[in-house]
Amino acid sequence: MMAVAVKPIIEMCAVSKSYEGRPVLTDINLEIWPGELICVIGPSGCGKSTLLNLIGGFVKADQGEIRLNGVRVEKPSRQCIMVFQEFDQLFAWQTVRHNIEFPLKKAPEQLSHREIRSRAEHYLELVKLTEFGEYYPNQLSGGMKQRTALARALALSPQLLLMDEPFGSLDAQTKGELQETLLEIRQETQATTIFVTHDIREALYLADRIVVLKAGAVAAVIENHSRNTDETQVAVITALLSP
Repeated sequence: MMAVAVKPIIEMCAVSKSYEGRPVLTDINLEIWPGELICVIGPSGCGKSTLLNLIGGFVKADQGEIRLNGVRVEKPSRQCIMVFQEFDQLFAWQTVRHNIEFPLKKAPEQLSHREIRSRAEHYLELVKLTEFGEYYPNQLSGGMKQRTALARALALSPQLLLMDEPFGSLDAQTKGELQETLLEIRQETQATTIFVTHDIREALYLADRIVVLKAGAVAAVIENHSRNTDETQVAVITALLSP
């Protein structure tokens, strides 16, 4: 039996983007493979968030093209879901459970009420919020809000999960707990994830590969299968980011 060739889930070919005449990203060429957890790291203003917005179809490239599973990205789609850093991305008037259920009610597959509830319960358990389903966002900590946002995104079974510094505003303990949760979710769902961070140790702990952005270009792509967060590895990436 012949092996089936694995193709990239994301292909970025010679992608450039400017805002008001100022180059933000220049000639980006990048392939991302199914099931990978990619961390994108770089200094403020280097184009990390713009990269995510281009992949998600929220903004259009000036040059080049982006393909998701071989299809050119022209606009946002349910195949690609974003989780942001801000804590106000939830519906304040909806409970945690209803926040997760809401997009499922609009799903094209027309899920039954029982299917919607079952899926919401599954992802509540996955992000360790089973006991908080009837809470409202104003009753949650920042970490719990991010867990809810993550559960809502995963409930849609996206092919690609985009995360824009989702743990950047959290205290160290909560951040560590959510990093562990993300790795557990990745193990169970095999969701392809692109995770933007400014934290070198976070990138080394989470990523299969680290994309280093500098001045709007890819400075390096680092294989990271050992997930070694020692000072030597930190120093290597710090040197790449230095002016």
